[in-house]
Parts: sequence; C-alpha cells; structure tokens
Amino acid sequence: MIRRSAPHSDGRVNPRPSLRRHRQRLLFSLRGMKKASHNGHRIVSLAPSATSILCALGAKKTLVGVTKWCLDVAPVNGLPRLGDCWHMQSVNDVLRLKPTLVIGSVPYKQETVAKLLEQPLNFLAMNPRTMADVYADIRILGRIVGLTNSAETLVRKMQREFAAIGRKSKNGAPGLRVYCEAWPKPRISSPPWVAELVSLCGGEMVVPAGERVSEKQVAAARPDVIVLAWAATGDRANPRKAYEVREWQDLPAIRNRRVCVISDELLNTPGPPLLQGAKELRKALHAEKNGTTAKKLATPVAVHQ
Repeated sequence: MIRRSAPHSDGRVNPRPSLRRHRQRLLFSLRGMKKASHNGHRIVSLAPSATSILCALGAKKTLVGVTKWCLDVAPVNGLPRLGDCWHMQSVNDVLRLKPTLVIGSVPYKQETVAKLLEQPLNFLAMNPRTMADVYADIRILGRIVGLTNSAETLVRKMQREFAAIGRKSKNGAPGLRVYCEAWPKPRISSPPWVAELVSLCGGEMVVPAGERVSEKQVAAARPDVIVLAWAATGDRANPRKAYEVREWQDLPAIRNRRVCVISDELLNTPGPPLLQGAKELRKALHAEKNGTTAKKLATPVAVHQ
C-alpha cells in the first residue's frame, strides 16, 4: 500500500488483468472459505495494512503468519514471520502454515506472486488508492472473517476521528502547499489517500499523488511544507537530502526550514494506522501556528554542485 515491502521503491506497476483474475479466483472460492470458517480461518498476511485491519476487527486469532513489517502496525509478535510480495525465500514457508487465504498488496513483484499462484491457495491482492478504497477493504475483510458489524463499526470510528481532525484544522492557514514524498530515488509522491489527509488537515497536495515526480516538478509547485515518509525507513527519512537539492533552494519549505519526517508506517499503511498518521500530519502542517517544532533539520547544509 510500501516499510511494508517498499512498494514505491522502484515505481513498477503491475498489469491490471492479472489482478482481476486473482480477485475472481478468490471470489469463486469464498463459499468454500465460509464453509471452512466453521473450523477457523487461517490467514497469512503479506500486507501490513491487512494485518492492522484484522487486528482492529478483533480477528487476530485468524492470522497464522505475517511479514516482519506487520509488527510495526499491529500486536502480532510471536506469529511466524514470512517474506512479502516482493521478497520470499520459499513458498513452502507459507504452505506449511496451511492457510485458507493469503493476502498481499499491490504493487507486488510478479515473480513472487506467480510462485504463490502456482499453489492451491486463495490469494487476495489489496490495491487501495483512496480513503473510500480503504473503507471498502475493511468491509471486505470483515465479510471474509464473519465480522461485518465490527467492520462497519471500525469504518464509522475512523470516519468520526478523521472528521474531528478536520474540524480542528479549519482554523489553520488556508491553502498551505504541501509535498509528501514516499520514496526519494526515484522520487515518488505519497499515495492518493495521503493527499486526502493533507486536505483534511487544511493543506493542498501540490503534485500528483502516488506518481513519479521530478525535482523540477516539485520546484515549480513551490510547497510551503515538505513531508518525508519514505517506505521501509520508519522515521529515519533524512531531511538533509531535501535541503541539498539545488533546484529547491528557493522553495518556501526550504527557506523556512519546514521539511518534516513522519514515520512511514503511519502514512503508508492504508488502514487504522492512518488515524495516527493524520494527527502527526496535522502537527506538521500547523507547527508554526501551535508553536511546536516538527522534526526538521536545524542547521544549514551545503548544496551539491
């Protein structure tokens, strides 16, 4: 959705037709899965977003395997840790867990997923782009594990909390121009759901969301704030890299020292972690008004020539 298997790291896009076939294969198997649910679901989650959703629904007991990235967003320590949709040493590690369903995310490495699809496994590839998609995924997983009411409750809870954040942000500086970055090489802007959160917090995402962007594009957009949430780095994105970009030296965000870091799992996990992500984003955008200091570089740096 990308610490979660670095989905934005190389900009590869998987073809839609294969994903459509995977979804059809899952849908055709749902009846059998419901019958198996009497004996308990056995879900291997290769997507931290799915893991966070299932745990929030109260369905942690359905999980029999997760990725190492899942520990950042859900209380799943103690479960077997597997590879993910980009890197998996052996499909046998999945098969040994005898899952009734394997959940992955888009984008994925085709070779890795192909190995899974060669096996008699039900596979669901989640591909949210917007907040509406995130809510839809919550409801889908709720139906799969027989917790539709819990899913609806979770959706409404998230919507209420997002609305509260939006109300608190109304008095912020209108039209604050924001560039959120999910990966630095090549530069990829944060996903569309992050652009929605930026708007919720009183800002405006000034480049296309979830796409490769050039340094010249960002320079032309003249952001007031730059937010770094680099996939697979937690809160270790390096603000210095932004301050060193020659084309950005005259940007308001650079001149005013407003390059902020938000832990990537809070913005790159399309599920319940986005609530905390929105709160952190609001703090970053309203830092000057509130007299708080977002994580940013305090000393000047030399520009690479």
